[in-house]
Amino acid sequence: MAYDEELADRVRRLLATEAGLTEVPMFGGLAFLLDGNMSVAVSSRGGLLVRVGRDAVDEALARPHASLAKMGRRSMKGWILVAPAGLERKDQLAAWTRRGVELARTLPPKP
Repeated sequence: MAYDEELADRVRRLLATEAGLTEVPMFGGLAFLLDGNMSVAVSSRGGLLVRVGRDAVDEALARPHASLAKMGRRSMKGWILVAPAGLERKDQLAAWTRRGVELARTLPPKP
């Protein structure tokens, strides 16, 4: 299954002014990296993977439409999957995208 191109375009518009932005196809989806660090990714299974960090997972899981991200049977530590229903409005997508950006900006740039 291919990723949601419309969602990717919406994320792209939100991140357009971010310095160091690159897009990388990954696992059938599309990852958005800031200075080499993944912030969010449009999932091939639908929805948005958001990097929130290990310390913020429980708080993020308490929000509507959020679940623990998994790759196969393994949980992705520090990542949340937000279902499409939680991304319908611009403010919803912007809030989740901002969380991923804020976490990625705390990490050292990758070469």
